[in-house]
Amino acid sequence: MTRTENRIEHPAPQATEDPTLASAAAPPRLTTLILLSAIAVLPVNMILPSLPKIAAAFHADFALMNLSVAGFSIVTASLEAIGGAISDRFGRRPVVLIALSIFIAASIGCVLAPNIGIFLLCRMMQACIGPCYSVALVIIKETSDERQTASKFGYLAMGWALAPMVGPLFGGSLDELFGWQASFIVLAILGIAALLLAIRELKGSRAPSPDARRNYLASYGLLLRSARFWAYTLCMACSMGVLYIFLGGAPLTIGDALGGSSARLGFYMGLVPAGFILGSYLAGRYAAKIPLGTILVVARLLTCIGLSIGFALSLSGAAHVWALFGPCIFIGIGNGLTMPAANSGAMSVRSDMVGTAAGLAAAMRISGGALIGSVGGLFIAQSSTIHTLFALMLASALLALLAAFWAAILDRQARKPS
Repeated sequence: MTRTENRIEHPAPQATEDPTLASAAAPPRLTTLILLSAIAVLPVNMILPSLPKIAAAFHADFALMNLSVAGFSIVTASLEAIGGAISDRFGRRPVVLIALSIFIAASIGCVLAPNIGIFLLCRMMQACIGPCYSVALVIIKETSDERQTASKFGYLAMGWALAPMVGPLFGGSLDELFGWQASFIVLAILGIAALLLAIRELKGSRAPSPDARRNYLASYGLLLRSARFWAYTLCMACSMGVLYIFLGGAPLTIGDALGGSSARLGFYMGLVPAGFILGSYLAGRYAAKIPLGTILVVARLLTCIGLSIGFALSLSGAAHVWALFGPCIFIGIGNGLTMPAANSGAMSVRSDMVGTAAGLAAAMRISGGALIGSVGGLFIAQSSTIHTLFALMLASALLALLAAFWAAILDRQARKPS
């Protein structure tokens, strides 16, 4: 274990030593940071119910319209990594204010777009809001000690999970009442509200230290050479892989058990994000009292136990809907406990590159989870059975468990007196 990585065992001075934090300024309220994290993910799927009408309005192929969702996620993953590094060099406040300003302009641009090309361009520009989530994590990290950080991350994750849950319902209701443009108008209004709060509560930063001005690629290299950073990030990526396999495979493999009802399928699939909110609440409540490594191991064990039960029930031929979806609740609970603890650990690897670590970890979590989900989708396409779905989810969950054990071991080693 390197001397650099051991620095994270003394987090308390970080709030005053970090060059991007104004020592005289009071930290922003947690509710403001929750709003920033929620608005960073709300646009992802809020417009899903409106896609057919948008396609018709621009006389565009529906497959092309899917770029407004898939492309948004790809751009978000890229900007997460870039935005975190930029915030280490220039401060948190400028990144948030610029991201929100571009988001507001892009949302208005979507409303006024004269053709599908301009619309998609503005839609991709909306993804500039993505780094606000990482910056919210960073601000919490800089103003809290390690265990308080994981606890506050839990509450932040509740808002981050709730936004995608209510997004489609909210967007669909706006579409029915006022038309598809209403969703983008509301997003612009939320962006303006977040911008005003950020101007008021995110105070100016001091000039960055010489270390913060290192080459961006060098910063990424320092993090990627850290075993602890890999352990925490792989745990998050494999945990997200479980979720992506479920989201892609459940409609194909379990949908028939619900008689083809989309409404019932949506309800039961919503149990997983509901479990995530519960897990995030538990993290917020108890993370300050429990070591991060312990939280990760317990979280991943819960998911593995739940999926093992589901796998066994599927092999036994159980066809009741709760036998299929009940065990999947543990995907959400486990992920809700995992993300706050793993994010806190990944950001603690280098106290001088907290923003870079947050952004890079987010990008790796999104892209890694999507890759695992895509590979799982190939297997499900070949054998679309319920036990195949559970076997794939369990395999990814076991990988996450191994990463959690690795992170716990490294975390314990880092805590030993040097």
